[in-house]
Amino acid sequence: MQVEEKIIVGLDIGTTKICAVVGELVDGTINIIGMGSHPSIGLRKGAVVNIDSTVESIKKAVEEAEFMAGCQITSVYVGIAGGHIKGFNSHGIIAIKGREITEQDVERVIEAASAVAIPMDRETIHVIPQEFIVDDQESIQNPVGMTGVRLETKIHIVTGAVSSARNIIKCCNKANLEVCDIVLESLASGEAVLNREEKELGCALADIGGGTTDLALFKGNHIKHTFELTLGGHNLTNDISIGLRTPIAEAEKLKISHGTCLLSNIKPGETIDVKGVGGRESRTVPREIMAEILEPRVEEMFSILKNEIYSNGLENAFPSGLVLTGGSSMLNGIAEVVESVFSVPVRIGQPQNIGGLKDVVKNPSFATGVGLVIYGSRNSAKIQLKKSDRISFSGLLERMRQWFKDIL
Repeated sequence: MQVEEKIIVGLDIGTTKICAVVGELVDGTINIIGMGSHPSIGLRKGAVVNIDSTVESIKKAVEEAEFMAGCQITSVYVGIAGGHIKGFNSHGIIAIKGREITEQDVERVIEAASAVAIPMDRETIHVIPQEFIVDDQESIQNPVGMTGVRLETKIHIVTGAVSSARNIIKCCNKANLEVCDIVLESLASGEAVLNREEKELGCALADIGGGTTDLALFKGNHIKHTFELTLGGHNLTNDISIGLRTPIAEAEKLKISHGTCLLSNIKPGETIDVKGVGGRESRTVPREIMAEILEPRVEEMFSILKNEIYSNGLENAFPSGLVLTGGSSMLNGIAEVVESVFSVPVRIGQPQNIGGLKDVVKNPSFATGVGLVIYGSRNSAKIQLKKSDRISFSGLLERMRQWFKDIL
């Protein structure tokens, strides 16, 4: 039982692949002990469109992770993304009347800030405190123990479609998995690839998946803004397929092996072989065509993200720069193109601050899975508390049954 409570599993249910990452918490250090991945069948732009296919993909990814880790997986932290995700900021205030602030006061002010109208078809996924304000003193991380007349808080609320969240939970349950928590994927990726200095100073994170690009702005160690763009690696693949008149599967291979966003990265005279559609003969085309297809699309995607940031008055919120992660961030030349769009330093983010089989998951495509494990490790104490509460309660019931038997 003690060993099981230390095992934490992150399940990244993406449009391209489903990835299960198994971590073990040992003396505050997270050691990766297993990983399983399987092509995702049954999802589109982060949403489940075929439950049975999704369940089968989850089972295969989990089985592979179980085999590598040598343990049985029964519960997971699941990532969620997609165009249905919406994030917004809220503000709450309560009276303290000059006494010492308690944990109950913090809960009350967060509840007051959370008291906003949410449509019936949506549910709250995260309520993330950004800062507390005691009277006129701002940027307080923990106000407990302080004295004041008025307590305020600013929070970030993330909501998602009820149907999408429940379908993800249903797929996990059909795969015999208990869902510990549903976590916004950009929040999880930030846990894996960003360092404390970037979060403190201000950093933008773009997780480029197959169906979506998830944007999150961090500042003061908290999320300031989130946004989901329903464009991702699949759109790049589709553009190649149309531009070169080749099947989608072949376009994906070409993107991985020869794709680039910069003409300057292509040597003069470089060519690629392109298979035809419907049995037509293959043909040879200049490799520079790949850059002519990919560069405008990448510029378009990140121009939309830039407009989103600027329209919310956050153009100065990420002085430390922008971090790219996710499978599509490995596209050759993408960092240079994004840097030209935003005019800030850009780097490719890989999972860090982990031990064990870290070389197995040292890849931007595993950032969300590793981030879910890190997120789960920070909440594992709460889970263990709940487990002990259940055990204590069941023991109490057993003693009560025995007491009634003795009376009778």
